[in-house]
Amino acid sequence: MIYVFLADGFEEIEAIAPIDLLRRAGVEVRAVGIDKMVTGSHGIAVQCDVAHCDVSACTGIILPGGPGHKLLAQSPVVRNCLAAVAERGGMLAAICAAPSILGEQGYLQGKRATCYPGFEDKLTGATVVDAPVVTDGNVITAKAAGASIEFGLACVEYLCGKEKADEVATQICYD
Repeated sequence: MIYVFLADGFEEIEAIAPIDLLRRAGVEVRAVGIDKMVTGSHGIAVQCDVAHCDVSACTGIILPGGPGHKLLAQSPVVRNCLAAVAERGGMLAAICAAPSILGEQGYLQGKRATCYPGFEDKLTGATVVDAPVVTDGNVITAKAAGASIEFGLACVEYLCGKEKADEVATQICYD
Protein backbone atom coordinates (compact mmCIF):
# COMPACT_ATOMS: atom_id res chain seq x y z
CA MET A 1 0.00 0.00 0.00
CA ILE A 2 1.31 3.43 -0.97
CA TYR A 3 0.15 6.35 1.15
CA VAL A 4 0.06 9.92 -0.13
CA PHE A 5 -0.15 12.17 2.91
CA LEU A 6 -2.22 15.34 2.55
CA ALA A 7 -2.56 18.30 4.89
CA ASP A 8 -4.31 21.60 4.35
CA GLY A 9 -2.17 23.68 2.01
CA PHE A 10 -0.83 20.77 -0.05
CA GLU A 11 0.09 21.46 -3.69
CA GLU A 12 -2.76 19.82 -5.57
CA ILE A 13 -1.03 18.69 -8.77
CA GLU A 14 1.91 17.28 -6.81
CA ALA A 15 -0.47 14.93 -4.98
CA ILE A 16 -3.12 14.11 -7.57
CA ALA A 17 -0.80 13.39 -10.53
CA PRO A 18 1.14 10.62 -8.72
CA ILE A 19 -2.08 9.13 -7.30
CA ASP A 20 -3.62 9.03 -10.77
CA LEU A 21 -0.55 7.57 -12.46
CA LEU A 22 -0.04 4.92 -9.79
CA ARG A 23 -3.67 3.83 -10.01
CA ARG A 24 -3.39 3.60 -13.81
CA ALA A 25 -0.44 1.26 -13.19
CA GLY A 26 -2.54 -0.89 -10.87
CA VAL A 27 -0.78 0.16 -7.67
CA GLU A 28 -2.86 0.27 -4.50
CA VAL A 29 -2.55 3.87 -3.32
CA ARG A 30 -4.52 5.84 -0.75
CA ALA A 31 -4.70 9.54 0.02
CA VAL A 32 -4.38 9.94 3.78
CA GLY A 33 -5.46 13.16 5.44
CA ILE A 34 -5.44 14.51 8.95
CA ASP A 35 -9.11 15.18 8.21
CA LYS A 36 -11.25 13.33 5.67
CA MET A 37 -11.46 16.57 3.63
CA VAL A 38 -8.38 18.67 3.04
CA THR A 39 -7.98 21.84 1.03
CA GLY A 40 -5.02 22.42 -1.23
CA SER A 41 -2.98 25.58 -1.58
CA HIS A 42 -5.20 26.75 -4.46
CA GLY A 43 -8.51 26.14 -2.73
CA ILE A 44 -9.29 22.73 -4.23
CA ALA A 45 -10.95 20.50 -1.63
CA VAL A 46 -10.06 16.81 -1.79
CA GLN A 47 -11.80 13.98 -0.02
CA CYS A 48 -9.12 11.61 1.27
CA ASP A 49 -9.52 7.86 0.96
CA VAL A 50 -8.74 7.37 4.64
CA ALA A 51 -8.12 9.49 7.71
CA HIS A 52 -5.91 6.85 9.35
CA CYS A 53 -3.24 4.56 7.98
CA ASP A 54 -2.01 1.09 8.76
CA VAL A 55 1.73 1.56 9.14
CA SER A 56 2.34 -2.18 8.89
CA ALA A 57 0.70 -2.26 5.43
CA CYS A 58 2.59 0.75 4.07
CA THR A 59 5.28 -0.03 1.51
CA GLY A 60 5.81 3.51 0.25
CA ILE A 61 5.08 7.14 1.01
CA ILE A 62 4.57 10.20 -1.17
CA LEU A 63 4.77 13.67 0.34
CA PRO A 64 3.55 16.60 -1.78
CA GLY A 65 4.84 20.11 -1.27
CA GLY A 66 3.04 23.39 -0.80
CA PRO A 67 2.62 25.21 2.52
CA GLY A 68 1.02 22.03 3.92
CA HIS A 69 4.40 20.32 3.98
CA LYS A 70 5.02 22.04 7.33
CA LEU A 71 2.02 20.23 8.83
CA LEU A 72 3.27 16.92 7.41
CA ALA A 73 6.71 17.53 8.96
CA GLN A 74 5.08 17.97 12.38
CA SER A 75 2.78 14.95 12.13
CA PRO A 76 3.70 12.01 14.38
CA VAL A 77 1.75 9.73 12.00
CA VAL A 78 3.91 10.81 9.06
CA ARG A 79 7.08 10.45 11.13
CA ASN A 80 6.14 6.94 12.31
CA CYS A 81 5.18 5.84 8.82
CA LEU A 82 8.42 7.25 7.35
CA ALA A 83 10.47 5.40 9.95
CA ALA A 84 8.67 2.10 9.35
CA VAL A 85 8.88 2.33 5.56
CA ALA A 86 12.55 3.39 5.65
CA GLU A 87 13.38 0.48 7.95
CA ARG A 88 11.80 -1.92 5.44
CA GLY A 89 13.57 -0.22 2.50
CA GLY A 90 10.29 1.00 0.98
CA MET A 91 9.81 3.96 -1.34
CA LEU A 92 10.21 7.45 0.15
CA ALA A 93 9.06 10.03 -2.39
CA ALA A 94 8.72 13.78 -1.93
CA ILE A 95 8.28 16.76 -4.24
CA CYS A 96 8.81 20.53 -4.08
CA ALA A 97 9.36 21.63 -0.45
CA ALA A 98 8.59 18.16 0.97
CA PRO A 99 12.07 16.67 0.36
CA SER A 100 13.06 18.96 3.24
CA ILE A 101 11.09 16.60 5.50
CA LEU A 102 13.21 13.67 4.33
CA GLY A 103 16.39 15.71 4.82
CA GLU A 104 15.49 17.02 8.26
CA GLN A 105 14.59 13.51 9.44
CA GLY A 106 17.83 11.97 8.15
CA TYR A 107 16.55 9.96 5.16
CA LEU A 108 18.71 11.72 2.56
CA GLN A 109 22.08 10.86 4.08
CA GLY A 110 24.40 9.91 1.22
CA LYS A 111 21.63 10.26 -1.38
CA ARG A 112 21.28 12.52 -4.41
CA ALA A 113 18.15 14.69 -4.19
CA THR A 114 16.39 17.73 -5.59
CA CYS A 115 13.79 20.15 -4.24
CA TYR A 116 12.09 23.49 -4.77
CA PRO A 117 14.71 26.26 -5.13
CA GLY A 118 15.51 27.78 -1.75
CA PHE A 119 15.07 24.55 0.24
CA GLU A 120 18.43 23.03 -0.68
CA ASP A 121 19.90 23.72 2.78
CA LYS A 122 17.18 21.50 4.29
CA LEU A 123 18.33 18.43 2.34
CA THR A 124 20.66 17.42 5.16
CA GLY A 125 23.21 14.83 4.10
CA ALA A 126 22.22 14.86 0.44
CA THR A 127 24.12 15.77 -2.68
CA VAL A 128 21.81 18.36 -4.22
CA VAL A 129 21.13 17.84 -7.92
CA ASP A 130 19.53 20.45 -10.18
CA ALA A 131 17.11 18.15 -12.01
CA PRO A 132 13.32 17.84 -12.26
CA VAL A 133 13.31 14.35 -10.67
CA VAL A 134 16.03 12.36 -8.94
CA THR A 135 15.82 8.69 -7.97
CA ASP A 136 18.53 7.35 -5.68
CA GLY A 137 17.82 3.88 -4.35
CA ASN A 138 14.48 3.95 -2.53
CA VAL A 139 14.31 7.77 -2.45
CA ILE A 140 12.58 9.77 -5.19
CA THR A 141 12.60 13.56 -5.05
CA ALA A 142 11.27 16.17 -7.46
CA LYS A 143 11.70 19.89 -7.91
CA ALA A 144 8.20 21.36 -8.19
CA ALA A 145 4.67 21.18 -9.59
CA GLY A 146 5.99 21.25 -13.16
CA ALA A 147 7.67 17.89 -12.57
CA SER A 148 4.55 16.20 -11.15
CA ILE A 149 3.94 13.82 -14.06
CA GLU A 150 7.62 12.89 -14.34
CA PHE A 151 7.64 12.39 -10.55
CA GLY A 152 4.58 10.16 -10.68
CA LEU A 153 6.06 8.12 -13.52
CA ALA A 154 9.30 7.73 -11.53
CA CYS A 155 7.22 6.31 -8.67
CA VAL A 156 5.50 3.92 -11.12
CA GLU A 157 8.90 2.86 -12.49
CA TYR A 158 10.30 2.26 -9.01
CA LEU A 159 7.31 0.15 -7.98
CA CYS A 160 6.39 -1.58 -11.25
CA GLY A 161 9.37 -1.31 -13.59
CA LYS A 162 10.26 0.78 -16.62
CA GLU A 163 7.98 -1.13 -18.99
CA LYS A 164 4.88 -0.30 -16.90
CA ALA A 165 5.98 3.33 -16.51
CA ASP A 166 6.41 3.58 -20.29
CA GLU A 167 2.97 1.99 -20.79
CA VAL A 168 1.32 4.54 -18.47
CA ALA A 169 3.22 7.40 -20.14
CA THR A 170 1.93 6.23 -23.51
CA GLN A 171 -1.66 6.01 -22.17
CA ILE A 172 -1.54 9.70 -21.19
CA CYS A 173 0.39 10.78 -24.31
CA TYR A 174 3.34 11.93 -22.21
CA ASP A 175 6.41 12.54 -24.36
